[in-house]
Amino acid sequence: MATNKRVFTLRLEESNFDKIKFIADKNKRSIAMQIEYLIEQHIEEFEKTHGVIRTDNR
Repeated sequence: MATNKRVFTLRLEESNFDKIKFIADKNKRSIAMQIEYLIEQHIEEFEKTHGVIRTDNR
């Protein structure tokens, strides 16, 4: 399955990984999708305060 998502390595403290896994399980998401969701939520909140972040991809 092709995707346009960029792949990278993320290192987490074991306790943070375990907590994200717990939340992901509760939300019926994979760990990767839960992390992506959390990042999207943070970006949305940041942009509400600071304005839209422009990237070369837009």
